[in-house]
Amino acid sequence: MIERWSRDQVLALAPDAASGKAAQGVASPGKWQVRGVAGVLLYGACRGSGAEPYLACVDLSEPAYRCTCPSRKFPCKHALGLLLLWAGDGVPEGDPAPGWAAEWLATRTARATPTRPPTGPEPGAERQPAGAGPERRAAGAESVRHGRVGAGLAEVERWLADQVRQGLAGAAEHEWDGLAKRLIDAQAPGVAGLVSRLAQVRAGDDWPGRLLAEYALINLLAVAYRRRAELPAPLARTVLIRAGFPVTREEVLAGPALRDHWDVLGRRDEVQDRLTARRVWLRGRRSGRAALVLSFAPQGQPLDASLVTGVTIDADVAFYPGAAPLRALVADRHGTVPAAGPPPGGPPEEALEEVARAVAEDPWVESWPVVLADVVPERSAIGGLPLHPAARDPWRLLAVSGGHPLTVAAEWTPRGLRPLTTWDDDGAAVIL
Repeated sequence: MIERWSRDQVLALAPDAASGKAAQGVASPGKWQVRGVAGVLLYGACRGSGAEPYLACVDLSEPAYRCTCPSRKFPCKHALGLLLLWAGDGVPEGDPAPGWAAEWLATRTARATPTRPPTGPEPGAERQPAGAGPERRAAGAESVRHGRVGAGLAEVERWLADQVRQGLAGAAEHEWDGLAKRLIDAQAPGVAGLVSRLAQVRAGDDWPGRLLAEYALINLLAVAYRRRAELPAPLARTVLIRAGFPVTREEVLAGPALRDHWDVLGRRDEVQDRLTARRVWLRGRRSGRAALVLSFAPQGQPLDASLVTGVTIDADVAFYPGAAPLRALVADRHGTVPAAGPPPGGPPEEALEEVARAVAEDPWVESWPVVLADVVPERSAIGGLPLHPAARDPWRLLAVSGGHPLTVAAEWTPRGLRPLTTWDDDGAAVIL
């Protein structure tokens, strides 16, 4: 039995504000000729402008969506409206489901295949000698790339030394743009991204200290790349990834995975170079491990909506390599877990200790999920930890608290906390 979601959780799945508003317009029983839920399958037939109703289905275990309407948004307003009805206990049990809905779910089940590739060769497969054929050519290409990246980062070190020698006041946006383009040419896109965002730092009120801190981290990365042979293997891998050397999805899924009950703590979307990036934070109930699932889409295109804030999933999670593994992929899902209230949390001191360990292992960590238990939020702080400038005056959080302690999931950043989710007296998730 799938635990019923709240209205907040459903509306958080909307691809944009217009879709959420339109969904509320069709979230009334009179709009639906048929509606029901059978196990994990939610289905309904909604009256539209044509002669035939729109047939909407939701697989609540993923979730996944289907609708016969022509909308290019995903999920569409009909799927969202049906979910809103279900969240408000407006969808009756309807077992068995109609044929069109049951057929869709059966097709999904039949198409399901293991997402993790085999970790070794097929039985009887002949092993090729190391360095032979394509492997040797790949190693040669990587060696050429290392030379280009090394030259690009050597220029960064010289440039940063000049910047500090001349003074921060002389920093100019056109210089950062030019350096970023040269780093792209040097095949170091990770460092180019760090340089590109310096203009945003310079535009802030407290820019001198922040700009110097960014310079220091970029310089540290350049030096670490130059001396990567002296670093522990996990840290050396982190340096390569931060510089822009990719790790494929197949490589991650071929590695070990951790099965746990993962609480979906919250998510945040941000626009990056004409792409929208979605950051979804997870935490394992048994392991206490933090995980970050990233997805990207061009602006206006739908993002992955399979991880619902406030839900707990039973899943295998595979982590990207590194000194402080955080980014991860959901390798295999084994279903949802009945709600057990807020995720386990701790006092702010424990959260800071966890963040300190992560930063000690990976100095370039920019964010980390924390769960604070029994804290009373204020206008500019939670449990004594300051809020991010963009998150000040969290009125919804203050209203849920009413001056009483509660559990809050937040994203730690060097500039302060970004509240993600809290839980009310009934244990229902409230998205902030």
